[in-house]
This record gives sequence, C-alpha cells and structure tokens, in this order.
Amino acid sequence: MEPRRRTSVAGTWYPDDPVRLAREVDRYVAQAKIDLPPHPPRALIAPHAGLMYSGAVAAFAYKAVRDRSYGSAVLVGPSHFVPFHGVALWGEGSWETPYGPVAVDRALGAAIRKASIEIVDAAAAHGREHSLEMQLPFVARLLPGVPIVPLVMGRQTRQTAFALGDAVAEAIGAGGASGEGGVLLVASSDLSHYENASVASTLDAEMLRHVERIDPEGLMAALEREPRHACGGGPMVAVLHAARQLGARHARVLRYADSGDVSGDKSSVVGYMAAAIW
Repeated sequence: MEPRRRTSVAGTWYPDDPVRLAREVDRYVAQAKIDLPPHPPRALIAPHAGLMYSGAVAAFAYKAVRDRSYGSAVLVGPSHFVPFHGVALWGEGSWETPYGPVAVDRALGAAIRKASIEIVDAAAAHGREHSLEMQLPFVARLLPGVPIVPLVMGRQTRQTAFALGDAVAEAIGAGGASGEGGVLLVASSDLSHYENASVASTLDAEMLRHVERIDPEGLMAALEREPRHACGGGPMVAVLHAARQLGARHARVLRYADSGDVSGDKSSVVGYMAAAIW
C-alpha cells in the first residue's frame, strides 16, 4: 500500500467539507483582480496561514495559474515543528485533501533527491506541518490532477536553500517549459510575525523588493541580517534561485496584506505576500 499523508489542519485551518472548501476557494479567487502574467508562471509565492486569514492573498497567486497547464507542482515550505538539517522529501504515494487524494510525482521527487545530498529522510517533518498542506486547497482546486513534490526545509541555511534550488533546477532541466506540461514551483511563506502593521510593512517591503528583482542572494542576505522577515525565507530563496536558472526573468508581487486586515488588530500582525515569477 502506497503511503498517504493525512491532513493535519483540515476542519480547523480550512473546511474539511469539499463543497464548502471549494466554495470558499472559488470566492477568494473570484475576488482576486489581477493582470495575468503574459506567460505561464514558472513559480509562485503564497502564504500559509489559516484560510480565513491568508486565503484571500493566496488566491492572487493561484489565479495567475488558473487555466494554465502544468505537469507537476513542486511545493517548498518551512518546518515549523521538527528541527533538522536539510530538506525532507515526501517521495511517493499521495496527500489527502477534502477533494480527494493528490498524487505525488515519484519520478521528479527521485530526480531532485538524486541531485543533492541536502535531501534527507525525515518523514516526521511532514506530520503536523501546515506550510505545504495550506497550498493544497488551491492546488487541488485550480490545478486538478496535477501531481506534487512536497519538500519541507529544516534549518534554513544559505547552503540548504541554494543547494535545493540547484537540485530542483537540475531535476527539471534547464530547457524545461514553465507551462504546457512544465513544472510549477511554489514557495510557501508568511512574512513578518507579530509586529505592529507599520513595522511589518517596513520589514516586508524589503522581501517584496528582492522577490520582484528575482534576487535570491539579496533575499538570503536580508534574512541573515533579520530573521523576523519571513518564516519561509529559505523556501523563497530556493524557489527564486531555481526559477532564475530555469529562465525566469520577470516577477510581480500581486498582493500584500496582513492578518490585521481580517482580525482588525493592527498591533500584532503577520504579513502575507502573493507573487508570480515567469
């Protein structure tokens, strides 16, 4: 029997009823007004808080890939609960969602593993982790049938982030198309945590600048100076690094907001960004 990763936060962070979940996702996507990138995005950056807090922001990223054709989606997120060195790959089987199981792209995962010694066996890192799971309400709804490669990054060192970016780019291949059967990369990250909205927007503005420049080196340097910038900074660096190697030359921040826009409390917020890279 192939391994299946069970949901961890369905029914709490997002609805576990497929009809209700689809309704909420569709509503967020309908409300997201964007100028679509001229080409299928190679990569997205999306937040991973509870759907009621960050779903409206994540919808901007995923609207950019709606009706696009992809062969696989590589999801990279941080480990919030299990400290370890390297990147944990869930390499086979499927991931459970309220819509039904999403298959894991075993071949692509194996190619990424082969390309770097940073890819490790740490299945426990996926157990309670929500950073990748919170992408699935959108991935499974807007990219139905597209298999995933789930990657959770442990300690977000420079070495690990850039090595993962190299491995993803090598596994996909420098000539790989970003659409029409190509591979979509998704970095899962929230931005500053528990600052007041004014401080958060200042901290987060630096992250947005590096993303729009497709500047993983500058982003990594900023994270090393100020770790408060983002919980998934390493995944963002890895995805930007891989996307650039795969030919991406343009990026656009599609939406920035914070949790206070929903809660009404601007004294202690979490920042959220949606971005597309092509």
